Amino acid sequence: MEEALRATVRRFVEQELRPHVNDWEEAGTFPRALYRQAGELGLLAFGFPEAEGGIPASYRQLQALNEELCRAGCGGLLASLFSHRIGAPPIVHGGSAQLRARVLPGILSGEHISALAVSEPGGGSDVANLATSAVRDGDHYIVNGSKTFITSGMRADWLTVAVRTGGAGASGISALLVSGDTPGLTRSPLKKMGWWCSDTAELHFDQCRVPAANLLGAENTGFALLMRNFNDERLMLAMHACYLAQACLDEAVEWARQRKTFGRALVQHQAVRHKLVDMATRIEATRAFIDSVVARMDTGAQDVAQVCMLKNFAAQTMQACSGEAVQILGGMGFMRGTVAERVYRDAKVYMIGGGAEEILNDLAARQLGWG
Repeated sequence: MEEALRATVRRFVEQELRPHVNDWEEAGTFPRALYRQAGELGLLAFGFPEAEGGIPASYRQLQALNEELCRAGCGGLLASLFSHRIGAPPIVHGGSAQLRARVLPGILSGEHISALAVSEPGGGSDVANLATSAVRDGDHYIVNGSKTFITSGMRADWLTVAVRTGGAGASGISALLVSGDTPGLTRSPLKKMGWWCSDTAELHFDQCRVPAANLLGAENTGFALLMRNFNDERLMLAMHACYLAQACLDEAVEWARQRKTFGRALVQHQAVRHKLVDMATRIEATRAFIDSVVARMDTGAQDVAQVCMLKNFAAQTMQACSGEAVQILGGMGFMRGTVAERVYRDAKVYMIGGGAEEILNDLAARQLGWG
């Protein structure tokens, strides 16, 4: 199954993604129809329950999916096209049977777009202290507040929103599924250093009435639901970081073989060869770390500390390898349109998104009993 999956995804990447990535980056968006194309191939359904239109998959199979997708060399495209991978799991784990049946098939087919809305202008990674409120009013909740840095936030049809329904801290947080056409919801696009073609938005909720039936899990238990989601998100980000670093290495090797200086190909210069080997070493170490975590998670382990460390380690690999790739490409590495340039400006978000490096180091330390 894995080889068939890889072949399908590789064709999709080569025919539908790579030829257009540069244009989409310059345009700051990509066609909505791409969701349907991915959905028709089953790529959006992969890893979700069969009862809701999904295709059950192991973490090992999800790893293969992500490795092939990263051949497109564009993290922003993958972030938005697969934003349901962080928006939809809380629906799976916390939504009622009726809600799941109504919402998930459309998301997994690519007809509808799902996004996760947790970060706030005044909170960032401090999820336990979010301020967006949801007050019960009969059979609805009244939602007020703001969210920021929301991937697919401009065009999402369904927003999985972290809200405060109780007192201070993690014990007062709930998760609500909010329709994108809810009156009182407004959206503003955000301009970013990288991930140009990824739709990223700030959301404002002004007296938004959300059906109480859209509550995910029990009231005031949303924090645990979101934390479970974050572990998978961080693993996915680690995979992307590693495999995008590989895309940089592939481009750098090809350039070094073709480009000649002082009568010799770049790859024949020891300094360049050593850079390539250093990149390959970092990537191999990161791959081994991913393989180890994936194997344990496929047995049911959560490995929160290891996933935090892996995500940080992979992001550092991506940053180092993209920087070296730009250096090897020289002037061309500074030009828009190369994989190295694109991944280099994207690298920093992998050290922030899904939990900033410093937050994850602290979380890992606490999980290991060191604080």
